Amino acid sequence: MVKKRQRITIKDVAREAGVSPSTVSRVISNNPRISRKTTENVLKQMKRLGYHPNAIARNLARNSSRTIGLIMPDRPGEALLNPFFPEALRGIIKSATKASYDILLSSTPPGSDDFRTVRELVSTAKVDGILIMTSKIENKSTQYLREMEFPFSVIGSPYKDVDDSNHVDNDNMQASHELTTYLLEKGCRRLALITGGRFLTVTEERIKGFKKALEENGVDQDDGVIFVGDFNEETGKKYAREIIQSGKEFDAVVATDDVVAYGVVSAFMEEGLRVPEDIMVAGFNNSLLSRQCTVPITSVEIHADLLGAQAVEVILENIHKGEQQKKRIVTHTIYKRKSTFD
Repeated sequence: MVKKRQRITIKDVAREAGVSPSTVSRVISNNPRISRKTTENVLKQMKRLGYHPNAIARNLARNSSRTIGLIMPDRPGEALLNPFFPEALRGIIKSATKASYDILLSSTPPGSDDFRTVRELVSTAKVDGILIMTSKIENKSTQYLREMEFPFSVIGSPYKDVDDSNHVDNDNMQASHELTTYLLEKGCRRLALITGGRFLTVTEERIKGFKKALEENGVDQDDGVIFVGDFNEETGKKYAREIIQSGKEFDAVVATDDVVAYGVVSAFMEEGLRVPEDIMVAGFNNSLLSRQCTVPITSVEIHADLLGAQAVEVILENIHKGEQQKKRIVTHTIYKRKSTFD
């Protein structure tokens, strides 16, 4: 019969150290009021007895959970199929681990607002800060977090009050403008933009950049058509076929995500069009899909891992230094590949 090992408690440590349990608790929470001699004695007895403080109790004593709540988009299972989110998660986890923080993954039911989830995390003190992975045009959560003065950050720029909200983003308008301008300089004059999530700030910014480039280059807006769907392969295929069936001779497609661009290239090839000879295609995220597609796709590198890592850093600065209204912009790079003759 295996003898059950007796659990060592804080009272056992206090008895052996000749102090009160509350003194042991203060030593665990690094209270500066406890003398060095007493601290060393308590730590010595903890080590001798093999006592390990309960992490939850320790964090309560410090008034900290050392956890960051991560708010995923609607339908997180589908979102994780998009290369952007695993890459951003990689940066988030790396940065949090370096600071000895855990990540609590939360999601909202399809079609619902994340406000209820955010409010619950704040009210139950489960987390020290909240990271929201997408920036929506209408977002009660960020307004609530600002009012509560609760540490948070968002991946993506707010639609309003840009200077009053912690966030990390690319200059999406500029990136879209540069990509569209590049295609125009290649001689393209009838361009289509295929995007997902019209309710997202990133979508609005990339549409603005697309339109601005057309206007600056004297291209009639009627020659720039915008299709809005979801950030998935099906959206790319659907609108690629609509472009073919329209009978108009488009010469380039800008997709605001590589998954969409991959669908576009696939559909064009299935319908007998050649990329880039008949029509050029470009995307965003510089994901593995863009590099390993049958026709490698020109794409904008937005450094999703850096976006995630810096979003965590913004939260930690908010928690430990009280710094709010932090804004960080991550640079982008266009990688030119075969889908645009490069």
